[in-house]
Amino acid sequence: MDFAFTPEEEAFRKEVQEFIDKEYPQEWRENAAHDFLQVIGGSDEEQWKRHRAMAKKLGAKGWLSLSWPKEYGGRNSMMLMHILVEELAYHRCPGWDVFGDGMLAPMLLNSASEEQKRKYLPGIASGEVIWCEFLSERDAGSDLASLQTTAVEDGDYFVINGQKCWTTGAHRADWGFIILRTDPKAVPKHRGFSFFLLDMKTPGISITPIINMADEHEFNEVFFDNVRVPKENLLGEKNRGWYIVMGVLDFERSLNPIHAVVRRNLEELAEYIQKTRPLDPVMRNRIAELLVECEVARLIHYRSIWMQDKGLIPNYEAAMDKMSSMELNQRVNFTICQALGHYGELIEGSKWVLWNGRAPYLYLRTVGNTLEAGSSEVDRIVIAQRGLGLPRG
Repeated sequence: MDFAFTPEEEAFRKEVQEFIDKEYPQEWRENAAHDFLQVIGGSDEEQWKRHRAMAKKLGAKGWLSLSWPKEYGGRNSMMLMHILVEELAYHRCPGWDVFGDGMLAPMLLNSASEEQKRKYLPGIASGEVIWCEFLSERDAGSDLASLQTTAVEDGDYFVINGQKCWTTGAHRADWGFIILRTDPKAVPKHRGFSFFLLDMKTPGISITPIINMADEHEFNEVFFDNVRVPKENLLGEKNRGWYIVMGVLDFERSLNPIHAVVRRNLEELAEYIQKTRPLDPVMRNRIAELLVECEVARLIHYRSIWMQDKGLIPNYEAAMDKMSSMELNQRVNFTICQALGHYGELIEGSKWVLWNGRAPYLYLRTVGNTLEAGSSEVDRIVIAQRGLGLPRG
């Protein structure tokens, strides 16, 4: 593995930085409570408008399809895509659709018919169409094979009944991708699932907001009452959707450059402490340790991106990437709250608030980091079995 950037990649990174400086003012970055990944689900309507506007600007430059083959408008470089997303993350700049661009597009390129590629890829590349994912249910999260929401064949349609839970951004998305049980009698049960693309304007879909512990409307519970989906929206083969979902999860675990978010927060914490008080040796050492861990997380992440750039799908490597960065994010935001003391508990609007009230939001939101996109326990199982070859427990 060679993690050195080529001259082309270094030039592109500079171009992205200049673009962000021009199109996304510094005051917007400083006042943003969310990182760039949570905008689609956050409650800030102004930030959401900025996300849509920035997505179209990124699309106009051809930057939302950098990793795609050239015949679909891309530059066939996962590393260029990584550089873009890393810079957006570091500067808290929205515009990148983690679901459509990050998770669905690779599976469309791998599994979709040519007609489906021509229909769905342009909307992702232009930034015009925003996606969400429907995987988890009330009784099926880490144990995804226990899903119960069904799709029953009826002429030229499949009819969906059931519910999905924890769907980020369902209240804002234009389309969603969903895994459904199409063969209730399949043994083993994971062979009875199919993968569909779903227009969110389809009749029979109702969305109930879930307010998370950070007081944000990020998640939703979504109910399906005889929702009719055309057969042409089936991605891949019927009853073979499990294998598409496994690819989606591998990309989901390896696409978020959390190390860039963490590094920005650590740098701002160090700058704040230097300006306001003598640096406590214990806190100094703690910040240094976390910065070292941030570098390790960055290298683990680069390994996953390097594999994707070589046409490989990271598996246990993606689990290592997600687990290391998300657990690090929790430790960093706990340290931030410790360093800010009681002032760190204040939210936006308070007279004495620090960091625009970001600290308590970041701390509360990161509690879910080791649960979403597969829990840390699941990640450790994947690493043990697929990475180390250990037997099932």
